Amino acid sequence: MMTEQEHSYRPQPVSFVRRGNRLQGTRQQAWTDHSADYLIDVPRLAADTSVDPDYRFVAVTAFGRSAELVVEIGSGLGDAIVHAAQTHPERDYLAVEVYLPGLAQTIKRAAAQNVRNLRVVQANAPEVLSTMLPAGSVSELWTFFPDPWPKARHEKRRLLTADFAELAARVLAPGGLWRLATDWEHYAAQILNIGTASSLQNAFPDWAPRFNGRILTNFERKALAAGRQVRDLTFSKGSAGT
Repeated sequence: MMTEQEHSYRPQPVSFVRRGNRLQGTRQQAWTDHSADYLIDVPRLAADTSVDPDYRFVAVTAFGRSAELVVEIGSGLGDAIVHAAQTHPERDYLAVEVYLPGLAQTIKRAAAQNVRNLRVVQANAPEVLSTMLPAGSVSELWTFFPDPWPKARHEKRRLLTADFAELAARVLAPGGLWRLATDWEHYAAQILNIGTASSLQNAFPDWAPRFNGRILTNFERKALAAGRQVRDLTFSKGSAGT
């Protein structure tokens, strides 16, 4: 539940609920040993996932070089983004997640593979896209398997809205791509409509082919085993293409 202070700061429902942030075992050890190398410690306002609107992320400072930036919204346990950072050392990657154990697991994976082109931040995604990231600074934005909030009364909590699509467009560089995937058909149709109506362009007639950079995770395996179809979508800023 949101505190009174958080509610006044965020009058609209957020797309997540609070879960345990306690770290234990190897995740705690990874956080202790390596968070200084990976964590972007942003200034806060009302909540521990808030971002001071005056704060700007400077990728050149964070990574010590100039390179294309890929941002994953809702990076979970870090499967996709750590694999991508390891596979494409010429790019820089930023994992955005609200759950501390997920970030700790991401750091654990990255440190084990000696991945250096990755940073993580615990923050509410709309705030990251609206103020923290400079306009036009992101080469690719990923949103894989956002919480579908399948009950009708909870749909207002879904992350992906028309407003969110315009925030995605704001941070993308010209020709940049917004890659998405979901295993809920109703949400997929909603995302398709949202993206098509936005200032972005659908890079394909409707659904996109599976993005090779999105590795098959245990989460996706369970969705497929349950008979749910996974839909990929790709929207571009400017000229279409992948």
